[in-house]
Amino acid sequence: MLRALAAIWLIWGLNWVVMKTANTYFPPILFVTWRFGSGALILLAVALWRRIPLPDKKFLPWIILTGLLQLTLNNVTAQVGMMSVSAGMAAVLNYTAPLWTAILAHFALNERLTRVKLFGVVLAIVGLYVLMGLQGVEDLSAAFIIIAGAMCMACSNIVVKLRLTRCDMVQLTTWQMVFGALALVIYTTLFPQGEINWCLPAILCVVYNGALASALAFYLWNYVLTHIEASTASIATLVAPVVGVLGGMMILGEPFTAYIVLGIALIFAGILIVVKKRGAN
Repeated sequence: MLRALAAIWLIWGLNWVVMKTANTYFPPILFVTWRFGSGALILLAVALWRRIPLPDKKFLPWIILTGLLQLTLNNVTAQVGMMSVSAGMAAVLNYTAPLWTAILAHFALNERLTRVKLFGVVLAIVGLYVLMGLQGVEDLSAAFIIIAGAMCMACSNIVVKLRLTRCDMVQLTTWQMVFGALALVIYTTLFPQGEINWCLPAILCVVYNGALASALAFYLWNYVLTHIEASTASIATLVAPVVGVLGGMMILGEPFTAYIVLGIALIFAGILIVVKKRGAN
């Protein structure tokens, strides 16, 4: 489990640097389309190679729903939001998903949202805000769009826990991505998004996002989500932005500040509170 989480932290953390780069070459929604389209093709090839059958009919409606919520809506809102707010603020708003997951899990999954757990979740999100340098929101409408995407991710987490834990993980991830990508292909065909500046960095952005940040990372995420509490799994993803900030320092030469140290400390403190104090009142 820890190895799966570590891979998610590394892949999704560094992907914030990749997504910032991708916005230079792609219209945002078109990039998400290429990301999940290529990821879906990779997973279909894996499913064919392993001779994994089509999903059972009882799982199919929930797979379609979670694909649209988790992949299409959550990622489109984040990518679009980064056109109007900084990548750091987009990360803060997108990673409010653990809060919404914890609230929904309290009612839908009987995962008690104790005062201690709520404090831990909020503390980690505050730590993320500090980590990103206490940045302001430049565009409130963009902020609400990104938060709506985070809520979609939270809803998907709950549906997976309620309806899809018995589904094969490759089967689940493959068809989530197929239906999520299909919705994006239809949208971008009906509503042209603009031109792509194809070059080697643009191709590498698609390869990284399709193979690693989509096909592999979402498979690992579904595995983690189906094996531990939804709220615990969700807050554990807050390590990814820490990796993203550290990656930005090493790759993009972004500055190292006291905010980063304090933010990392608060994030890990919040995660430890949630993980260690689940039974507290």
